[in-house]
Amino acid sequence: MTVDQPLAPYACNPEQSRGRLHAETESQTRSPFQRDRDRIIHCAAFRRLQYKTQVFVYHEGDNFRTRLTHSLEVAQIARSISRVLGLNEDLSEALALAHDLGHTCFGHAGEDALQEVTAPYGGFDHNAQSLRIVTKLEKRYADFDGLNLTWETLEGLVKHNGPLTGPSHTRPLPGAIAEYVDGHDLELDTYPSAEAQVAALADDIAYNNHDIDDGLRAGLFRIEDLRDVPLVGPVFAEVRALYPEADASLQIHEAVRRLIGIMIMDCIEETRRRINEFGIQTADDVRQLGRPLVAFSAEMRENDAALKKFLFANMYRHYMVNRMTSKARRVVKDLFNLLLAEPECLPPHLQRGSEGSGSPKTARLVADYIASMTDRFALDEYRRLFDMQEKP
Repeated sequence: MTVDQPLAPYACNPEQSRGRLHAETESQTRSPFQRDRDRIIHCAAFRRLQYKTQVFVYHEGDNFRTRLTHSLEVAQIARSISRVLGLNEDLSEALALAHDLGHTCFGHAGEDALQEVTAPYGGFDHNAQSLRIVTKLEKRYADFDGLNLTWETLEGLVKHNGPLTGPSHTRPLPGAIAEYVDGHDLELDTYPSAEAQVAALADDIAYNNHDIDDGLRAGLFRIEDLRDVPLVGPVFAEVRALYPEADASLQIHEAVRRLIGIMIMDCIEETRRRINEFGIQTADDVRQLGRPLVAFSAEMRENDAALKKFLFANMYRHYMVNRMTSKARRVVKDLFNLLLAEPECLPPHLQRGSEGSGSPKTARLVADYIASMTDRFALDEYRRLFDMQEKP
């Protein structure tokens, strides 16, 4: 698709957007989805992603991915796929940039710890937290809380991985999502737009390949260890044969670049096949299909699963990562328990919303506070509260 070509009929057309919860005069220079993207980029939660972990805690090295660099990489891949498929690039980009806003400090270790300690108070879910951020917690506008994003962006943010309700879903909705959709229906029983599905698959492509890159550079595994991983091993072998004298870092870059390209093309080809097979004509056809439209082929899904299995065993459960995540869990749990028991230690603007030690409302305030923390702020706050030598 070139810049002067129209959107595909199954794309989300900004002129047909279902609008915003709070009525606003739209921009004369930007489409509604461009405006959503810009609001996301300018919000405080997006800036904090710079110091939030993917796998490595921020001080482990400056060259590893963070939530911010990952989100930018996802956005680039999502735009590329959307352009070729004739989808709305701005909506895909907005969703890619927003998809990690609700993540805690310290990656999945921080989220698991916060989920554990908040279980008696409704638990913690990063997608629900993303919704809270963009509809309630961001304070940037005089007329409303949150960012007042379009219906399509909110829909994609909440259910980019598929429907959240329906006969096949037995898990209860996270409280924040249930509360919000009670007054603003996001049609949780259907699939999201093709643009949201592209953002979700771009997330998979980005983190799998960039975890290969980061894992190799951190010395958690070697290129030789990837030999038997389907697709990945053959691509590294091909690169090594073509560039035998190249530095290992260049071979890694070249192999990862090729892997991303292969996965992108597989996604495009499989999605085109499904569009033709199911006769997709409109954006509502995508939502009502009953299965994902944007997807890998069966062979690539097997390759993707094999790569995830390798990374789980050799990276996410590596003893060096285990030590980092163990420390991270302790920091999150200790901060939550102390602040819940002693809410007078919270910043003044949060104390005003507290209902006292141990209350559900205080627990949610503390969870919001910890979830917003960057890795370095959480470690600094831990030292301030627990280190007797640290100045308050």
